[in-house]
Amino acid sequence: PIPQANIPDSRGLNLYTVDPALGRLLAVYLTESEFEQWRPVMERLGARAGGELDELALSADQNPPVLQHRNRRGDDLQEVRKHPDYVALEQVAFAELGLAAMSHTKDAPSPLVKYALTYLFVQAEFGLCCPVSMTDSLTRTLRKFGDPELIARYLPALTARELSGLFQGAMFMTEREAGSDISAISTTARYEQGQWKLSGEKWFCSNPDADLAMVLARPKNAPEGMKGVSLFLLPRVQADGSPNAYRIVRLKDKLGTRSMASGEITLEGATAFLIGEIGRGFQQMADMVNMSRLSNGVRSAGLMRRALTESVFIARSRRAFGRRLVDMPLVQRQLIKMSLPTEQARSMFMQTATLLAKADAGDSRAQKCLRILTPLIKFRACRDARKVAGDAMELR
Repeated sequence: PIPQANIPDSRGLNLYTVDPALGRLLAVYLTESEFEQWRPVMERLGARAGGELDELALSADQNPPVLQHRNRRGDDLQEVRKHPDYVALEQVAFAELGLAAMSHTKDAPSPLVKYALTYLFVQAEFGLCCPVSMTDSLTRTLRKFGDPELIARYLPALTARELSGLFQGAMFMTEREAGSDISAISTTARYEQGQWKLSGEKWFCSNPDADLAMVLARPKNAPEGMKGVSLFLLPRVQADGSPNAYRIVRLKDKLGTRSMASGEITLEGATAFLIGEIGRGFQQMADMVNMSRLSNGVRSAGLMRRALTESVFIARSRRAFGRRLVDMPLVQRQLIKMSLPTEQARSMFMQTATLLAKADAGDSRAQKCLRILTPLIKFRACRDARKVAGDAMELR
């Protein structure tokens, strides 16, 4: 008989129940009724994330999206073709769980519920949660600063729970010359015959075929620097059904989040709608950016938790030199080193999500804390996630 390999299989772990601290923390942060309402949902999601969704995510990562510029007749197509397993993940995130729509419903739960579900989902699939987050945060920014007519036109599609009627969101900021330096943006906006027309290039656009994107551009004759930057809503398809005047030049060949497309965009007089005040584009888009930062921190915390869960499982299951790995002092030391930033990130996103609800209700102290914590969690949790994931690979 062929001997069994000394490599345990972690497939099928319930990523909620295997992490008892998660439930205990949620019981502290949420009201008793809200915790009891959502606990069964999280238990089911934990089981799926450790099984079915994990398998779909591995397949989607190995079969990244492809940009098809033209159809067989030579017509301009500009279609990003996604693998069926990625579409199946979209069905779970957008439709079944409603992660992008959840905060914009009449009886919206605490923001922590959405982020806790994201924390579990991302332990299977990381890439898709970027479009989910951008759709959610674009909707928030549109509702906050947009014209009522625009809100009425697009809100139903942005909060749809069926993929066939859903509009996904994105934000196009980065340019080759202007990365973090938003004041250096060179994309221009011209007002012609009652419409804004955008021209320029955007260098890193995740979810490039999104139905709606928030774009920063500089109106003609606007001052230099940050004061000249304004915010626009860019639809993929115009009101008459024709494609808008911008092209996806290529998709990025990325090291990570390969399941989800990121690309480069050329705007060729694309029709867009001004959001809020001229010259206050960055201040208005900062709200969307901050929500993306918080979401990214949550996703990094989830990535660390999955890495730690795998490491603990391996350490408990695998044997070497006549002992379980978990009984060896240096392995114990490594697991503790990984646990600390993992728990720090989780505590931080739960506290930040709790403050978000208070800040939105007008609590000035919570607003100030939120302004500090959102960039901080994006900076620290994302940096720690690289180290923890590397340590988990090393231990494995």
